[in-house]
Amino acid sequence: MNAFRIFSTLFVAFACSGAQAGGDHNHSHAEPSAAALGDSPTRLPDGSVFLPKKSQRQLAVRTVVAEERLAPQSVELTGRVLMDANAGGRVQALQAGRVEAGPRGLPQLGQHVRKGEALAQVRSSVSAIDRANQQAQAAELRGQLEVARRRADRLAQLEGSVPRKDIEAARLEVASLQQRVAAVGGSVSATETLTAPITGVISATHVVAGQVVDALAFDLALLSNIGAASAVPAPGVSVPLRFLGAARAQREGAMPLRFATSGSQTVPLAVNQPVKVLVHTRAMVKGVNVPAAAVVRSAANQEVVWVHTTAEVFAPRPVRVVPLDGATVSVLDGLKAGDRVVVQGAALVNQVR
Repeated sequence: MNAFRIFSTLFVAFACSGAQAGGDHNHSHAEPSAAALGDSPTRLPDGSVFLPKKSQRQLAVRTVVAEERLAPQSVELTGRVLMDANAGGRVQALQAGRVEAGPRGLPQLGQHVRKGEALAQVRSSVSAIDRANQQAQAAELRGQLEVARRRADRLAQLEGSVPRKDIEAARLEVASLQQRVAAVGGSVSATETLTAPITGVISATHVVAGQVVDALAFDLALLSNIGAASAVPAPGVSVPLRFLGAARAQREGAMPLRFATSGSQTVPLAVNQPVKVLVHTRAMVKGVNVPAAAVVRSAANQEVVWVHTTAEVFAPRPVRVVPLDGATVSVLDGLKAGDRVVVQGAALVNQVR
């Protein structure tokens, strides 16, 4: 009996131990514990990332709760920055010559100028023969002027004995020769002052008020469906635009559209700079709005966002997005309301291996 009792006890203990280790749980596929992974960021076999709280703080990872909302559907166009004819100008001389500095020196790139401000002077340059001819003509006119003055003086002394019209004719001849001498003498060393036609910035490296963006649209139905628009010169940068109109002639198989910057503030655009133009249509789409920086590329070159699934685990979610502006996109598929989406530090989480 004693041996039987001992055997039963051992059997019961073994059975209880087996129930704790087995049951309905398969720990070979369970999430590794924090103790097993350690304190360093690690890519898990299923593609998710283990990121300790300390690493989350160091990488400045921030998340937001996904919320579905309606947003205007956007169309991305290829554009180029142009200079507005009414808000830009070109300063150039009408004749050849030597450039001399203006009151503030020669204009520098990025220098602000006012309308009518003297930028430089151009002193005319002529050949030696032309200069000699001008000087000879000036000398001849000065001789004629001296003769005319003497004749006018003699007639003035004979006033009363000679007709008054002769005296006035002599005086008019003197005045005419004086003007001719001044004109010829000035042409020898003439200078032309170059002035700023508008108030703005020197060169095309800085923007002026009224910057114009030229874009091409291949879908002509877009013309009757244009709402707000924005230019995207760089990732995360958005410049509001207003629609000016469309040309009624095709170029490169597309319809040129013209937009202008809103307001007079300085914007990061340069003349001839290629930009993306996002045109918001009146059609609405339902999705989750997230910053464009939240969407990254996976190893398979697929657009993904990272979702905070547990305290220290982030999972990639393949998504389909449409741009809203230069800083925001709308996720149409791949997210649901309530997901905690990484909106800051997503690129760093994506680099964990």
